[in-house]
Amino acid sequence: MHGGCAGGLRGVALHQATAELEAGSGDYGLGSTITVVGRPGPGGPVGRVDLWAGRWATRPGEVVVNRQSDWSADDLGRRIELRSGPDLTIVGFAFDLSGTANAWVAPGQITALRPTATQLLLRFEDASSADRLRERLAAVTDGLPEDALTGSQSYLTLKEQIGSSARAYTPYLMAFGALGIVVAVLIVANVVSGAVISGFRHIGVLKSLGFTPGQVLAVHLTMIGIPAVLGCALGTALGNTVARPFFDAVFTGPSSGVFHGEVGIAPWVNLLALLGMPLVCVLAALAPGLRAHRLSAVRAISMGGAPRAGRALGVQRRLAGSRLPRSVSLGVGLPFARPGRSALTLAAVVLGVTTVTFATGLATTMTRFGDAGRDAYDITVYATKYQDGKEILPHHDDRALHALLGSLPGAHEVTARADADARLAGTAQRVWLEGRRGDRPRLDDVLTDGRWVRHTGEVVATSAFLSRHDLEVGDRVRLEKDGRRQAFTVVGALMNNNAETVVTDWATLTRFAPREEPIAYHVKLRDGADRAAYARAARAADPGVDPVPVGPNSVTRTIVGSASALTLMLAVVAALGVFNTAVLNTHDRRRDLGVLKSMGMTPQQVTTMTVTSMAVLGAAGSLAGIPLGMVGHHVVVPRMADAVDIALPAYMMDVWRAPALIGLALAGLAIAVLGAFVPARRAARLTIAQVLHNE
Repeated sequence: MHGGCAGGLRGVALHQATAELEAGSGDYGLGSTITVVGRPGPGGPVGRVDLWAGRWATRPGEVVVNRQSDWSADDLGRRIELRSGPDLTIVGFAFDLSGTANAWVAPGQITALRPTATQLLLRFEDASSADRLRERLAAVTDGLPEDALTGSQSYLTLKEQIGSSARAYTPYLMAFGALGIVVAVLIVANVVSGAVISGFRHIGVLKSLGFTPGQVLAVHLTMIGIPAVLGCALGTALGNTVARPFFDAVFTGPSSGVFHGEVGIAPWVNLLALLGMPLVCVLAALAPGLRAHRLSAVRAISMGGAPRAGRALGVQRRLAGSRLPRSVSLGVGLPFARPGRSALTLAAVVLGVTTVTFATGLATTMTRFGDAGRDAYDITVYATKYQDGKEILPHHDDRALHALLGSLPGAHEVTARADADARLAGTAQRVWLEGRRGDRPRLDDVLTDGRWVRHTGEVVATSAFLSRHDLEVGDRVRLEKDGRRQAFTVVGALMNNNAETVVTDWATLTRFAPREEPIAYHVKLRDGADRAAYARAARAADPGVDPVPVGPNSVTRTIVGSASALTLMLAVVAALGVFNTAVLNTHDRRRDLGVLKSMGMTPQQVTTMTVTSMAVLGAAGSLAGIPLGMVGHHVVVPRMADAVDIALPAYMMDVWRAPALIGLALAGLAIAVLGAFVPARRAARLTIAQVLHNE
């Protein structure tokens, strides 16, 4: 089938061969057996291959290798030696996300490789769901022999695989994004409206010079709009710069530069960022600006130089009778002088505390996720290694190697692991049956449901395996290998997004696959033992093993690191909101400061009063922000896990303890105090003459 077909179906048939490589070709990273497909070019009516280096294979003896761009173009011209068939010269490197071929040759060359199968690439008119695709595929293959279709893969499955990392990051990035937008809007509204109110004197001067009310409003909106546009332009450019490496990290393909330019920020997002915040600034300035432009010149000048008295006096009078120091009681009443401004500042602090709480819970959960199962071993010793393209086997047999690794200095526990390559009965889907034997065969801290294996014939499946095959604990799964078929009972679920793995005990594995030998040994060291020293001792004891110390979890580090950075940014923005409010309050209360200083208030008392006024908002923000952050953690984190078919054990979500909550309660106070301290010290240094100079 080639080109267009009836009913909107398009398809192309490509011959496929399996070739074994010579031992000397192992350094190409292709494995010992490769799948080669005859294809006339990287394009075609169905499917596309990205040729990122060299050219397409068009003549006999040429091959294009399916590799990402971590290979240098300098590798072009190297030869691949086949055990049966002609040697092939690499003339190009291409990348195909579907992974249906390791290499491509010209259609005329595939005949020399003796093809044994045909790939049928199909594009249907309606591919909106997996059910529709299955129906269309069944209709196309209806007339074929029963065993003709060995396997199939839809673009929907491929789409799920490619976007799995992105889906894991999306929930928490959306949470931080929403918090960041709201905090930014609140801060901008607070700053802009406060600047307009504090500029009443300037408005009065402009009116006295003959400016019309409309001109006065236009002047202030322009003063606000210009820095807003510049700030949004810089922020948009910075956001696009930061987003590029993030996209590279979470998508398959772009991580190697193969699809540069195809994954990025949509133009409408940039447009929204460029226009949205200036619009917020204009709207925030419009309300106080309209109020100011209606005032007479005399009224505006008097409001700018001498704010109306009497606000918050009722609260302060009530507090005056308490045992609180006078500077503290005055500070507690100050937020009531400007209730609108204080409400905006309080909202910013609440969201700042919410962010810190959410990030703390996220970091704790991700740390536990990254450490899960790692208390069982410190080093994985692989029972084979490759050097200079050659496979080196251990000198010791299985049992002797197991005993040897346990006898080395520092070793505490050794657990052997073997993997049997099987298939799900009735399908072409690969399943790895993993068997464990030794000191710690169980992985209880990653068990999310059911129990561990107790009897022969029982398995524990990964949560992704159960999800993909629509199974539950208690169901039976049938595997086949080398013509034998056996049923297993699923008795538990593991926290793992590998959809091809089920785990069992050693007796069940050897009964199903008696010839399987351990591929790795997990070694737990004694407290204080040196991992590097143990690895050196293992290599010296048997040159055929490859010890690899357990490293940090890269996904955990990425999420915790980015969450920490975003949290710090939002906390700083919230503190800047408090800073702005403290500056505006100090400016509005300069007459009161002069009076208080003339009555003997010391600079330290002025600082205490100003900081206390913001600390009240910080304390209230903590009370409201902590529960919101906890709710966000319980909503967002499970969705992150569900996106990659992982079920989290209960202990990973149970992260809140009294010491952590006490520390979080201080977060709001810290944001408020840090934001208010600088303007408070500045107000404390003002002399009476400076304060009353313009009165």
